[in-house]
Amino acid sequence: MPEQEPTPPSPPPAPSPELGPKSTSTGLPSNVAAALACIPLIGGIIFYIVEKHDAFVRFYAMQSIIFGIAWILIQIGSGILSGLFSALPGGWFFGSLWGIFWWLINLALFVLFVVTVVKAFANVRWEIPYIGPMARKQVESAT
Repeated sequence: MPEQEPTPPSPPPAPSPELGPKSTSTGLPSNVAAALACIPLIGGIIFYIVEKHDAFVRFYAMQSIIFGIAWILIQIGSGILSGLFSALPGGWFFGSLWGIFWWLINLALFVLFVVTVVKAFANVRWEIPYIGPMARKQVESAT
């Protein structure tokens, strides 16, 4: 019977990858902190001030700040246009059209907010059109 060669020892097990997302300076997982930072304006301000190290959270916080400011400006502009339309002759017609358009704008803003929260929670860096690149530049210049 031929002699079998001894089998070489198996290599030591590789260190296991991190099971969850890394933790931020707030003690929350990065994805949870980023999702909370997506709350327009308030969440963004809080997490931008508190989080000093995690660029992922800081990006979503800055995007939230800019998005919140844009949302407020849209609401102010909408109020001004509603007032102007009501002052026009036949303003009820234009006001009704504007009311439908205003509702669609708010729905679109809310959908953007929800998509941003879902993407942040899924650990995906997603930029809101026009706002995301501004947020990225702000975060990069601050570091």
